[in-house]
Amino acid sequence: MIIRNDIKDLTKNELVIWLQDNGIQSFRAGQIFKWIYLRQADTFDIMTDIGKTTRELLFSHFTIERLSIMKTEQSADGSKKYLFQLQDGNHIETVLIPEKNHQTLCISTQVGCAQNCKFCLTAKGGFVRNLTAGEILAQVRDVKNTLDHPEQLKNIVLMGMGEPLANYDNVIKALDTMRDADHGLKISARKITISTAGLIHQFSALGRDTDVNLAISLNASDNKTRSMLMPINRKYPIEHLIEACRKYPLAPREKITFEYILIQGVNDSPADADRLIKLLRSVKSKINLIPFNEHPESELKRPDNQVINDFLQKLHDAGYTAIIRHSKGQDISAACGQLRANQIRKQE
Repeated sequence: MIIRNDIKDLTKNELVIWLQDNGIQSFRAGQIFKWIYLRQADTFDIMTDIGKTTRELLFSHFTIERLSIMKTEQSADGSKKYLFQLQDGNHIETVLIPEKNHQTLCISTQVGCAQNCKFCLTAKGGFVRNLTAGEILAQVRDVKNTLDHPEQLKNIVLMGMGEPLANYDNVIKALDTMRDADHGLKISARKITISTAGLIHQFSALGRDTDVNLAISLNASDNKTRSMLMPINRKYPIEHLIEACRKYPLAPREKITFEYILIQGVNDSPADADRLIKLLRSVKSKINLIPFNEHPESELKRPDNQVINDFLQKLHDAGYTAIIRHSKGQDISAACGQLRANQIRKQE
C-alpha cells in the first residue's frame, strides 16, 4: 500500500527529483507548483496542462492538504485570528494583521512550544510536535484563499506558536516555496521575518541558507531577568547571544530587530533602558517595544503608558530606531495560544 504524502512537504527541487525518478520531465514541477500555490488547486485532476497519466501518478502518491478552519475571530481593528486543526487533530493559530496598504500574516511553526517563556501563553500548553513544511505553507496558502484581495498579503512573520529555529529544516523548506517568485507564494525575502528566542547554534546556518529578516526576542538587558523570563538564556546567555548577533551576516542597510516585551516592575525601569542602550551598541539593531498583552493565565502586567513612553524616549535620545508595537486584536483572544488553549480545555 502506497502512503500518500502532502505534496506541499516537497520543495520544487525535491519534486523535480521525484518526477525525474518517475520518468517525467523536470519542467512539470513548475507547472504543478503554479497550480497549487498560484491557482489554489485542491486536486490534481484539474491540472489541465499536465497529462492524464502524470496526474494519476501524482494522485496515487500525493495529496494537496488544506487545514481545517475550526474558528475565526475578527477584531474591531481588522485583525483576524484563525484556529486551524491539523490532520492529526492538533491545533495551531495564525493571525492576519491589516496594515496601511498591505496585510501581514503571523504563522506558527510548532504545535505548542518547548521554550517555556514566562510571558507566553503558548508555553503553558507544552510542546507537542514540529509542523511539517506543508503545514507551515498551508497557513499562508489557505489564508490567501479566503481573501478578497490575496495580493495584499505581502508580509510573513514566523512569530506565532513555536520556536522557528527549533524546527529548522522544515522552516527552511517552507521558506524556499514562500520565496519562489515564479511558481510559489511569491513572498519577497525582505518581507519575511523569523523571530527566535535566541537559538544561536542555528544562526550561522540561517545566515547561509536564507536572507530573510531576523528578529530576536530579547525582553531583558541582564542575565538574571532574562533567565527568569526565558529559560533559553541559561543555555545561551545574553553575552553569547549578542556576540552571535554581531557576527550574523547582514546587508549594508539591514538591521536585526530586537523585540522587548515591557512588563510592569520586571524590565521597564530607566535602569533597564540604560542597560539595553549599552548592550546593543555594537549590533546593527532596531528595537520593537511591545507592551505586555495581559491574559488571565498570567500575573504579569502591562506598564503604565507614561512608563512605556519614557522608556521609548530614552532609546530615541540614545540614537536608536525604536517603536512601540501595539498588539492588535485586543477585543478578541489576542494572546498567542489563547484560542488553542480554549480548544484544549473544551476537549478535556
